[in-house]
Amino acid sequence: MSVGSVKKKIIVREYELEIGKVQVFDDYMVAIFDEGATLTLERAYQIIGISEIHFRERNFGFISLRKNSYAIDPTIYTYLKELENLKAFAIVSVKEIDMHNFKIEKLFYKKPMKFFIEFNNALRWVKRRVRAN
Repeated sequence: MSVGSVKKKIIVREYELEIGKVQVFDDYMVAIFDEGATLTLERAYQIIGISEIHFRERNFGFISLRKNSYAIDPTIYTYLKELENLKAFAIVSVKEIDMHNFKIEKLFYKKPMKFFIEFNNALRWVKRRVRAN
């Protein structure tokens, strides 16, 4: 039986963390953190560990879906930029404060990083960047 190409996004694995959830797809991850959470370096290492489990030998992208407000230790980006196979980092939000914070976060992360209002635009950009590298 042949199952043609399916456009539906299939979650490979979902992780419930102390600060929210991380969904792993074929070539990207989506993080949705809880309201009021603080993303510390220690917690970022959990996410880096998840990326190493699923994407050890291949390129991937990361989408931060900012439905909630939470704090981020900007030094995390120093470690994230060391992940050579992380080819795209997208932030999705409709909140003006997140757009402002993005400009600051971008100063710490010198690799491809982009802000989007719509998830599907972010996903298209991430997939294009992952395929191109």
